Amino acid sequence: MLTIEHLTKTYGGDVKAVDDLSLTVEPGDIYGFIGHNGAGKTTTLRAVAGILSFDSGTIRVNGRNIAEDPIACKREMAYIPDNPDLYEHLTGIQYLNFVADIYGVSESDRDERIKRYADAFEMTPRLNDLIGSCSHGMKQKIALISALIHSPKLLLLDEPFVGLDPKAAHTLKGFFKELCDSGCAIFFSTHVLEVAEKLCNKIAIIKSGRLITAGNMDKVKGDESLETLFLELTEHA
Repeated sequence: MLTIEHLTKTYGGDVKAVDDLSLTVEPGDIYGFIGHNGAGKTTTLRAVAGILSFDSGTIRVNGRNIAEDPIACKREMAYIPDNPDLYEHLTGIQYLNFVADIYGVSESDRDERIKRYADAFEMTPRLNDLIGSCSHGMKQKIALISALIHSPKLLLLDEPFVGLDPKAAHTLKGFFKELCDSGCAIFFSTHVLEVAEKLCNKIAIIKSGRLITAGNMDKVKGDESLETLFLELTEHA
């Protein structure tokens, strides 16, 4: 579903935010992307989402090149940054219908999906509120609903659990598993290593833009905890 080959992104001419990164996310994967602040996670996700240019390498979404066919790639995916910027002058339901219109979701499908996800995230009574009046956690939930409304084949998320209350985080994990059972691929960054260890079937660890290790969770971490492995690898890499 997602193939990244030799991705390199440089800032300021000589600072490599991402340095020759290659990995593959397959349908059904819940793929965790781990690294310190500034390691290159957000840069990678933004490049995959098609909102950040890169110096070299290839990114393919469902076989399509993001640089050559960005619209077709974006129709297949949904991306939520670590701090979603929503249109605060709209109500929640107006924003969700706006996103549904962009992706061509039928009225019957959008109504069913909005009800399902809004009920699950306990947002239904608040969808007529202006987004500008919502808390950070409520905005995060609206962003999540908007990402799920067109049933993406690839879901990209940057720190999706930040700002969510425990119940909403539990609900999101359940949707992750359900989506992957239906063939969706999920690629997300997180600092919450306990969540990644329990939730992900695959993991990649990045430091200073370079991939340190990647693969099936059990094979990568062996008998160690993910936290122990992460500290060991990032200290000596």
